Amino acid sequence: MTLRLEHKGPVGHLLIDRADKRNAFSAAMWRAMPALLDQAQSDPAIKVLVLRSAQSGAFCAGADIREMLEHKDDLAWHQANQAAIGAVQHRLARLDMPTLAWITGDCIGGGCGLTLACDMRIATEAARFGITPAKLGLVYPFHDVKLLVDLVGPGQARKILYTGELCDADEALRIGLIEGITETPDAMIASLLEASPHSIRQNKRMIRLALDGQSAENDETTAMFARAFTLPDFDEGTRAFVEKRKPEF
Repeated sequence: MTLRLEHKGPVGHLLIDRADKRNAFSAAMWRAMPALLDQAQSDPAIKVLVLRSAQSGAFCAGADIREMLEHKDDLAWHQANQAAIGAVQHRLARLDMPTLAWITGDCIGGGCGLTLACDMRIATEAARFGITPAKLGLVYPFHDVKLLVDLVGPGQARKILYTGELCDADEALRIGLIEGITETPDAMIASLLEASPHSIRQNKRMIRLALDGQSAENDETTAMFARAFTLPDFDEGTRAFVEKRKPEF
């Protein structure tokens, strides 16, 4: 099983498990992933989703290039595969729950795209990052290009895409490609679990609206702001503040 969803308490782990291929994504894996994302989304016990490698080593070496070469002249296959990739990226970027990519090794091409679709990315010192279509004569999907530009800005996006060069974890942190370097994701996961789930979901929605082009308040965002005052998370958060304790959401 090259992809699977496991969860321990409130944390879901979406595991990439194809170590013999450096976790390269096959067409079958792209097709299988939306169902796992929907499974995580529909499980009320899962509060945070972590995308990670099942084993130490490469996070994901990108698309399965050998498979792509086998179907080089099959236009229908390439169209179906591109649609499957797009469906994964769009769904992952818009899950209600917070998503965290935990990167322990090489994170290349489509693998880097998967992390771009997560809310945050943290990595070990051993991680390396690159988007390499320019070395293969390929073009990166527009949705993923937008995610990259939104994250690191157009200048760094151009450097990454035009050169196909790899960068280490320190450089990735410097340009904003990742949010932290650490040997374990536990502290970040704990911080997410301590926060109000309602606040995270709605703030995530606000950020997505802004990234998708909204630039002013509308009825939806005004209602999102006002409704929070009527919900249990506000009651618990304010009581905990007054009582000088940690809230229990």
